[in-house]
Amino acid sequence: MMKILRKTLFLTTVLGITFISFLSVADCKDIDETKGLVKAGNKHVILQGEQINEGDKAPNFKVVDGTFTPVELSSFKGKTILLSVVPSLDTGVCSLQTKRFNEEVANFPNDVVMLTISADLPFAQKRFCQNEKVDKIQVLSDSVWHDFGAKYGLMIKDMGLLARSILIINKEGNVAYKEVVAQLSHHPDYVTALKALQKIEK
Repeated sequence: MMKILRKTLFLTTVLGITFISFLSVADCKDIDETKGLVKAGNKHVILQGEQINEGDKAPNFKVVDGTFTPVELSSFKGKTILLSVVPSLDTGVCSLQTKRFNEEVANFPNDVVMLTISADLPFAQKRFCQNEKVDKIQVLSDSVWHDFGAKYGLMIKDMGLLARSILIINKEGNVAYKEVVAQLSHHPDYVTALKALQKIEK
């Protein structure tokens, strides 16, 4: 479990956007770190939190929606869930990734849930969804507690962003598919993820 010691201001430029964020700095003895998995440009970033693998029980997590209402994974118990994780909706690839899955929702039955999760503030997410007419996939924010990023090993150290990834959780609550994109600015493998979702849903 992470022990929060202090909050530190970070100014970071990623994917052409400068982010100013107050990040919780944790005691290094109490949080796992993964190196060599993801790059931002030519430099590897450090992912904080415990890595979750295919076959693992998906940890419950708490994020917020556009009105800062808490939403937990347990709210979707018994459903197949696709998590589309992006660094920031205000970047080109993240925007396209979110709109792609927003379109794909119609191709699956109602017991399949698609969620986009980023560390953007809910205000920014709400504006994005209104401007881009994203109204089928649920867009949720990990900005309040960083609970999702920490529990899934996707929180980028010193950036306050989440690593781009796709996870699918089956009806039994287990991680059935996982892709962490090796280059932060690249697209995930949409075709493979959607084929996996079709297979898992059957």
